[in-house]
Amino acid sequence: MKHFIKYFLRLLVLLIIAFVGFFFWASSSTLNEKEYTKLIKVEAFENSKNDSIFRIATYNIGYLSGMTNNLPVDKPKSLFDKNLQKVTLEIQKLQPDFIAFQEIDYDAARSYHINQEKEIARLGYGFIARTINWDEHYVPFPYWPLKMHFGKMVSGQSVLSKYPLIDNQRNVLQRVEQTPFYIDAFYLERLAQVVTVDLNDQKVVLINVHLEAFDTATRVHQFKEVLAIFNQYKNNYPTILLGDFNSKARDKDAAIQKLLSMKDIGNAAFDANDIKNTFNTKQPSERLDYIFYTKNTIDYISGKVLSEFGEASDHLPVYMEFKVK
Repeated sequence: MKHFIKYFLRLLVLLIIAFVGFFFWASSSTLNEKEYTKLIKVEAFENSKNDSIFRIATYNIGYLSGMTNNLPVDKPKSLFDKNLQKVTLEIQKLQPDFIAFQEIDYDAARSYHINQEKEIARLGYGFIARTINWDEHYVPFPYWPLKMHFGKMVSGQSVLSKYPLIDNQRNVLQRVEQTPFYIDAFYLERLAQVVTVDLNDQKVVLINVHLEAFDTATRVHQFKEVLAIFNQYKNNYPTILLGDFNSKARDKDAAIQKLLSMKDIGNAAFDANDIKNTFNTKQPSERLDYIFYTKNTIDYISGKVLSEFGEASDHLPVYMEFKVK
């Protein structure tokens, strides 16, 4: 009996050591932090034929997982290939000058290590601003079954542009407080990415955001941080604030109401009497994604929610055509 207890205790200690070792390895980063913010020039830039009307879109691409996002279900490579084909086809039709992406994978096991940013940039986007917000050796989510774990994760937010990008800032927003350390270690950082575009020798600022989805108090605080960043630029530059705010337009207590009520700020593809939804793509029931712009420096031409992208993501993109005053 003594021998059994002795061996059992040794085994238990080894298991604890192995688990602790795995935890620290899994939650450690795969990249140097200097790589978390990048400006990339893909190819020589050629001006668009029409350089007075510009087109911009925001898209939480959901790493091309469609409505399977975060669900513990099998996600074959064919699903991602089909969704990438759908997205690239629709972008080719639309030809936006700028696209702000959220939840885009660069090197992630969950999306078969395809650099989704690079694949979409092949459509003619010579300038890329990348900000990484999730970098782990191994993400053990969804928790069960084990074979559904995301595994290696390098993901984030990107702005793809046909016009030169001259600055890219990565602003990390507040984390969820009182989260257990073993969950916080794998937290997806929420960002406000600030990108400056050289648009025909005029600086235009794009602020690409992805706010907290599950904790309301954190999302409210992050929204205040984003608003403070927006206020730094909106009086000095034509400024566009866009992305996935995870804040419901029909909820009168939602943080987004602050922006919706600002008379000097426009909101693309938005009619309070007929709100077009962006989430989820199977049965759209909520408006979570927005494009806001400074009315004094930007002329709004048109906008729409792009339902034609279907279920390539669990979100639909929002699109705007505009002129700079």
